[in-house]
Amino acid sequence: MLTIKILGPGCPNCRQLEQLTLKAVDELGVEAEVSKLTDPLQCVEHEVMATPGLVIDDKTVCSGRVPSLSELKDLINAAFVAR
Repeated sequence: MLTIKILGPGCPNCRQLEQLTLKAVDELGVEAEVSKLTDPLQCVEHEVMATPGLVIDDKTVCSGRVPSLSELKDLINAAFVAR
């Protein structure tokens, strides 16, 4: 099971990233635990200097922007295959 974390204060971009991530996981049919973290210390821990941040299996794969659905699928699939 993949562990996916969305980091940010809950801004509109953070919510959009969460929705797109859930959609990507659903469309790919992969098993993943998606969580939303709003603690600024979590952002520092994962070296996310601009929100929203996306962390898959403890690796920061995107920060400071909302990737497209297609890019999210690629990121999730790459993490799944790398296991």
